[in-house]
Amino acid sequence: MSQQTAQRGGVAWALVITGVAGFMAALDNLVVTTALPAIREDFGGELHDLEWTVSAYTLTFAVLLMFGAALGDRFGRRKLFVVGIAIFTAASAAAALAPGIEALIAARAVQGVGAAIMMPLTLTLLTAAVPAAKRGMAYGTWGAVNGLAVASGPLIGGSLTEHVSWQWIFWLNVPLGLALLPLARLRLAESHGTGAPLDLTGTVLASGGLFGIVYALIRGNIDGWTSVPVLTGLIVGFALLAGFVRHGIRGKNPTLPMRLFRSRAFSAINAASLLMFVGMFGAIFLLSQFLQTVLGYSPTEAGLRMLPWTGMPMLVAPIAGYLSDKIGGRPVVTVGLALQAIGLGWFAAVVATDVSYAAQLPALIISGVGMALYFAPAASLVMASVIPSEQGIASGANNALREVGGALGIAALASVFSAQGGYASPQNFVDGLGPSLWVGAAVVALGAVAAWLLPRRTATEETAVTAPASDRPVAERTPAGV
Repeated sequence: MSQQTAQRGGVAWALVITGVAGFMAALDNLVVTTALPAIREDFGGELHDLEWTVSAYTLTFAVLLMFGAALGDRFGRRKLFVVGIAIFTAASAAAALAPGIEALIAARAVQGVGAAIMMPLTLTLLTAAVPAAKRGMAYGTWGAVNGLAVASGPLIGGSLTEHVSWQWIFWLNVPLGLALLPLARLRLAESHGTGAPLDLTGTVLASGGLFGIVYALIRGNIDGWTSVPVLTGLIVGFALLAGFVRHGIRGKNPTLPMRLFRSRAFSAINAASLLMFVGMFGAIFLLSQFLQTVLGYSPTEAGLRMLPWTGMPMLVAPIAGYLSDKIGGRPVVTVGLALQAIGLGWFAAVVATDVSYAAQLPALIISGVGMALYFAPAASLVMASVIPSEQGIASGANNALREVGGALGIAALASVFSAQGGYASPQNFVDGLGPSLWVGAAVVALGAVAAWLLPRRTATEETAVTAPASDRPVAERTPAGV
């Protein structure tokens, strides 16, 4: 990088711009959760409508995440980063102005498109702007900002909903986005990747398949599991995903080369991540409503009471990182997922219409510690599971699978909830919540088993699965994602 380029980019400006952009995208994963009762009161939506206000974002974010990184590599990372910010900001304003639940869901889906373009390019642009000797500090700051967004999402959403209106959880993004647009154009240096062909086929197959499955899970209890729409969604969804797998095996420059899954380390950590997010997102979606709908807390109070869970990674992550360096990431991630499962099971055991916060607190703390022990070493395990030239695509794949897990978790646990209970009364809500949390605990426990199957040595210590020459352009992309 030339001195002129480095000066134009500027480490401080790159950190600020990419940090704020990443904060907005990460925040919108969970910021809606504590606003759900208020949205339901205003628009009169049913459970399946509320699911889509979250899942529409996570689903489009997940399936387009790696495609967004590829667009930046091909057409210019700064240029596409600006495009992503513009889409995300405009969609945020549309969500705030939405006259009904359908318009809100549509705006959330477009928000996910913007985030999928913007988010993976934050790290590549930061890498281009920061000298190699300072990248560790820069990555740590960037990661901490994103962690803060996840932790504070329910609290920010609850505070804005209670003291202003739920629309302001979306209006918040507009001034930030408008400020970032000129700053990104003027203060970030342009960079390109390898210019590899875009995988339109893989993107369409993954998008259609996941949409069909999530649609079927959300509509199953409403339309009946043997109804034509639900069966069609399941059959077509799984067929398209099978096509995506086949494309990943035989296609040229696929978004996700299936040969990566020959590595036991790559398969195990991605299975653990997917299962972790299925249980965690599904549980947070329901528990944020439980605290308000059943226990009567205000949105702000609900957000504060969830902090022992969502905010714990900010405190425990340094300890988890130290332990990972000393004894390896495998036991730390395994214990973390086991604790997350225990926390969800504990909550399922004590949940009642009159449960005290003191009785909930151990479950929240255990879940929070478990989450922190997972997050700290998981990224390192993903990077160590492949050869260095494929770390970019491995990072993007892991983040996409985590977002997919979030969308599937909300759909699956809400399906269990609606089969066993509902919103008719506080007891009816608890009747559905308990079984849902037990399912979430079981899923995360399976994630702990997957993590335990990680090899004791990483791909950099073993014979790595090498890429064919035709796949090298995609494999050599810079890291794409959190």
